[in-house]
Amino acid sequence: MHLNRQMLLTIDQRTITLIPRFSVTRDDPTTWTLHIQDVEPTDTGYYVCQVNMIPVINQVGYVQVVVPPQFVDEESSQSHVSVQESHDVRLVCRARGVPKPVIRWTREDGLFFTAGRSGQGVQQVESEELVLKSVTRKDMGAYLCIATNKVPPSISKRIVLDVHFHPVITVPNQLVGAPIDTSVTLECQVAAFPNAVHFWRFNDQLLINSSRQETQEIRKGYTTTMKAFPQEPQAQGFWHLRLCCKKFPRGD
Repeated sequence: MHLNRQMLLTIDQRTITLIPRFSVTRDDPTTWTLHIQDVEPTDTGYYVCQVNMIPVINQVGYVQVVVPPQFVDEESSQSHVSVQESHDVRLVCRARGVPKPVIRWTREDGLFFTAGRSGQGVQQVESEELVLKSVTRKDMGAYLCIATNKVPPSISKRIVLDVHFHPVITVPNQLVGAPIDTSVTLECQVAAFPNAVHFWRFNDQLLINSSRQETQEIRKGYTTTMKAFPQEPQAQGFWHLRLCCKKFPRGD
């Protein structure tokens, strides 16, 4: 008998239940064995074997059906999350399984991050929800939530956090001088996300790559280094770096 279902399963060598996954065998005159095929979570519970003699003999056994973790996608964050810099963001990972899975958060690159109220940098947080307060561009990146319950396999979900912020331009040298017929490099660094569209202007004219003028653009993460290499001796004047920025999703 399955006590949780209050269901009689077998009598002697006959199967009473209509569930075909249950069967019984008699191995010798004093031994009966209950078989359960393709176990399901509902099979968890107490089972009673009763021998009708005087006195009646009962033996109780317990079956725990374990289930590996599975993510509940409709209750979890999407694979890409965007947030405005200085705002709070909440990343959610929910999983089901038996026993109940434990969820841990970490950055894919292994860097420390600040979570919760402590304000201290950590490499791992154990929670279904990861709350990041007043995010900065340094919080941008891929986060992993890993669900485990000691039933293999463990599973992981990758969530990419994009932090939107307005462009910031840094000019290492605002005034550059060089003798005639020598090389010179003009450099600007632009930090922005989404990435901006950049172009150089010289004396209010758009600069296009040619044999006389050359530009270079190097992107690394949310930082772009813009370089210009004037080739003409008379290329003196005002050089400007102009930006054309993509709109933020919220219209900022």
